[in-house]
Amino acid sequence: MSVSQASAPVDPHQPSLRARLVHRAITFAALFNRPMTLGVRALVIDSDNRVMLVRHTYVTGFYLPGGGVEAGETMAGSLARELVEECGVHIVGEPELRGMYLNRRSSLRDHVGLYVVREFRYDGPRPPNREIAESGFFPVESLPEDATPATRARIAELFGNAPLSPYW
Repeated sequence: MSVSQASAPVDPHQPSLRARLVHRAITFAALFNRPMTLGVRALVIDSDNRVMLVRHTYVTGFYLPGGGVEAGETMAGSLARELVEECGVHIVGEPELRGMYLNRRSSLRDHVGLYVVREFRYDGPRPPNREIAESGFFPVESLPEDATPATRARIAELFGNAPLSPYW
């Protein structure tokens, strides 16, 4: 190993090789266990028009909170569970199903339901855990630099009058 490689700074936002491999293995296994996958994401909007974003430990970038719908679980039930687990948000009112998307970046079998959540109770910032490195509310006009393209697109569709896409 060269001296420059040994002294190169480590990016704290970059998931470890192990975390990336685990993520790929889970995605690959899902092809056999679930021929078609369904997930939910939420645009949680607070009274200051800020949106909740999460940064996972196993992939780079900031995402809208959410996750996979488990067998026997409704989309709304999955959404409620994921929001509590990932960012301490408890849905109070009725979430609005904004759209259904095909997530071609993940697989041709993956679909995502996007909900808008405006009525909720927030427990406050959660400490990092094995899945979520960080979560918080961000102003729409100053999202984190590494917010994912899909995250930016969904926010633009809601706040920026961008046309709705059928693709995540």
